Amino acid sequence: MQVKKTRIENIRGNLITLQAVGPAMGELAEVIRRDTTRSLASVIRIDSDRVTLQVFDSTRGISVNDEVVFLRNTFRLGISEDCLGSVFSGSGKLKMGVDATQDRIEVGRPSFNPMKRRMPSLMIRTNLPMIDMFNTFVRGQKIPLFCSPGSKPVEVLCRIANQTDADVVIIGGMGLTQTQYEKFIQNARTSGSLNRTIFYAHLATDPVNEAVMVPDLALAAAEYFALKGKNVLVLLTDMVAFADALKEIAISLDFVPANRGYSSDLYTQLAMRYEKAVEIEGNGAVTILASTTLPANDVTHPIPDLTGYITEGQFYLNVDCIEPFGSLSRLKQLVIGKTTRTDHGHLANAMIRLYADALKAKERDRMGFKLSSWDNKLLKYQQLFRSKFMSLDVNIPLEEALDLGWRMLSDCFEKEEVGIKKEVVDIHWVLL
Repeated sequence: MQVKKTRIENIRGNLITLQAVGPAMGELAEVIRRDTTRSLASVIRIDSDRVTLQVFDSTRGISVNDEVVFLRNTFRLGISEDCLGSVFSGSGKLKMGVDATQDRIEVGRPSFNPMKRRMPSLMIRTNLPMIDMFNTFVRGQKIPLFCSPGSKPVEVLCRIANQTDADVVIIGGMGLTQTQYEKFIQNARTSGSLNRTIFYAHLATDPVNEAVMVPDLALAAAEYFALKGKNVLVLLTDMVAFADALKEIAISLDFVPANRGYSSDLYTQLAMRYEKAVEIEGNGAVTILASTTLPANDVTHPIPDLTGYITEGQFYLNVDCIEPFGSLSRLKQLVIGKTTRTDHGHLANAMIRLYADALKAKERDRMGFKLSSWDNKLLKYQQLFRSKFMSLDVNIPLEEALDLGWRMLSDCFEKEEVGIKKEVVDIHWVLL
């Protein structure tokens, strides 16, 4: 039975407050204006008989005398395979493509029961050597892309969306500029990946509450496909916009701020989304890669700091490369050398170690020390490593990257100098 209320007590941003008894957290309501136009809202706070609703659209035109109808159900997302290739707003409204009405799924459900989770064992391909080779991205993993100011995470996410071996790509954009929004769409069209992509987009000019809804919509859609046996990759940008939206809403609710003005439940809010990453026993998988801009390049900022406690590693995106140091995939050991080539781990470890030695040699060169023949070999290797592996222009599959790594080592060093087991070196040095 629907409950009707009139006389709104307060309108503050996208929030309205009124007196009501009986509504539940997350329950939907409709705000009916005098001109009969309707706006959907959701209960986000209950304080005795005072209920606060978050309006999905703008509150423009709503007056205190408008009618509020509680619908006695929660928000449900329309989704089907027909939605592939479609673009939706941050509140789930169709912007381009095909809408779905036959399947309605609950948004914001708890994460999967651990008993239904399978241990990850397969990689997600990106064709970026600094990820595929050195910090392998694993199916069912949750990992952030920490972005320094001036970097271009949208371009990197577009490349991954084009080149991944995932069956379905769900993109959730928060705080996007019009240029970024159009870039995602144009990229999907020109690359031919549109027919396996769904895009939920919140623009910087859209209502702030939609930025909070986007990850939930994207992850609900991802779970839908994963339960149908699909391997789903969720790309989110930017989690700072998500956290800032939470902060703005918390301020409107007069919550006491915590670290740097963010709400005290920021960790919980982030974990509720990241923990949706899963490889489901007997079904598909949900893998999450979320770009997170580092405010002032500060990794101790609350957003990246809390993110690091939740996720299984991180990738550091600099202006022109993905950094080898600091980047980490904690699940890569489940894949490297097991479902990839047996030389993968040996080669990757040796190349990173030699690059670290090369940076020390470069520092000695800057300080004017006399360089040894070994130092000169390291400097040659350092230049090749940056241009052929670290550069964002490099776009090669893992197997080609492994072969390139062996050729690079043979160009710079003798096989006795690379520090790899003799039985491994002998096999691959001979094949060059």
